[in-house]
Amino acid sequence: MQDEVLAVVEASAPRRWLALVMLVGLGGLLIYVAVMTPPTLIWQVFLIALGAASLWMAQSMYAATAGRVELTDSELRTGSGEVITRIEEIEQIERGAFAFKPSNGFLIRTRTPATRTWRPGLWWRFGRRIGVGGVTPGSQTKFMAEMISAMIAERDGTLMR
Repeated sequence: MQDEVLAVVEASAPRRWLALVMLVGLGGLLIYVAVMTPPTLIWQVFLIALGAASLWMAQSMYAATAGRVELTDSELRTGSGEVITRIEEIEQIERGAFAFKPSNGFLIRTRTPATRTWRPGLWWRFGRRIGVGGVTPGSQTKFMAEMISAMIAERDGTLMR
């Protein structure tokens, strides 16, 4: 039986396309400068490599932001079913202004480290830290963060009634 989805975070279409246009524009501009006004060979190679990396990043972000992040009673997962983390693994959630978190998002610290994964513009995981957000609406990520906080408080018995 599938868990009921409690909250969803998806990329906002205007933010998604703005980010993609900016990355493609940056990549194109870097390659244009390298070809039209070639500096020394080392700088030309550097500019072309940076432009290609920017175009690759745009392609990665396009694929990643087509998905979504779902919260259920037992796990945080992608829309395709990939488990990001289980709720019992979550140690704490950070949403403050000075937290190392994605834009319009939040940071989760887990009890055990997991493999590194990066979905540009949507979520990332490095060791015990998981960041959710990027080109997502703040209202969706704030609601999901509040839901996770309430689930952690209920699990740990610190929920005030």
